[in-house]
Amino acid sequence: MIYDTHAHLSGLAERGIDPHKTLQGLFTSGFAGLIDISLAPGDLAARMEEFSGYPHVFFASGLWPWGESIANRERLAAELEEVILTIKKGKYASRLCALGEFGLDRNWNGEGKEGSEDLEGEVALMEMQMAAAQKLNLPVIIHSRDAAQETAAVLKRYPLVRGVVHCFSYGSNEAKTFLDMGYYISFAGNLTYKNAHTIQDACKLIPNDRLLLETDCPYLAPVPHRGKPSHPGMVEEVYKKAAELRWTSVEEMAGQIKENIAALFGIK
Repeated sequence: MIYDTHAHLSGLAERGIDPHKTLQGLFTSGFAGLIDISLAPGDLAARMEEFSGYPHVFFASGLWPWGESIANRERLAAELEEVILTIKKGKYASRLCALGEFGLDRNWNGEGKEGSEDLEGEVALMEMQMAAAQKLNLPVIIHSRDAAQETAAVLKRYPLVRGVVHCFSYGSNEAKTFLDMGYYISFAGNLTYKNAHTIQDACKLIPNDRLLLETDCPYLAPVPHRGKPSHPGMVEEVYKKAAELRWTSVEEMAGQIKENIAALFGIK
């Protein structure tokens, strides 16, 4: 009864994997559920409709810091807020669990990088979504890569917002910084990689009631599937590795993660 707290089902379809067959197989075998993440305002309602037949699939949406989203941040942030407000009044209100993912990515954005060079705009896009989450009373799913200090600086400006730093890619010191602000930490398939010692050390120190696990599928397939597109069922390997690092069982880990999901996202 394991749970994937962060998956992109649209990414499976883009790689020729039928998400419906995948979900049907998983739920038949006792899979607990997942959170499907969309990255554009127009995707959320359509995805909720498409996967409405799976009662244990929940949804979140945010604006990832692509160059287009940064350049058009005011319009897109307003669209996202309007979409969420509409959903919160509709039949799928109980299936919406968070705003995100969004955040800062200095591996992608910055001078000489492939993405946007507008770093002030990237921060502004994040702040708009933090403000929306506070207004809408939703937890946030934070993306942060090569930008730990910058991410923490934004989060500190919104102390009333709760959330998770997903696909954690930093070390113990950064983990403590986010934990001190009340955030959860989520680990993905790269936790299982041979040379991921820094991430693994961080995983060991996360309090039981602040830990989440995910695939971030179709990315970061865990060992022994590395190099393939990942899917939610592969999260079991992440549970195994986390349980090994934390000297516990997968069963106990699964029970704790379900409690944490209920506490943060309201998913029962």
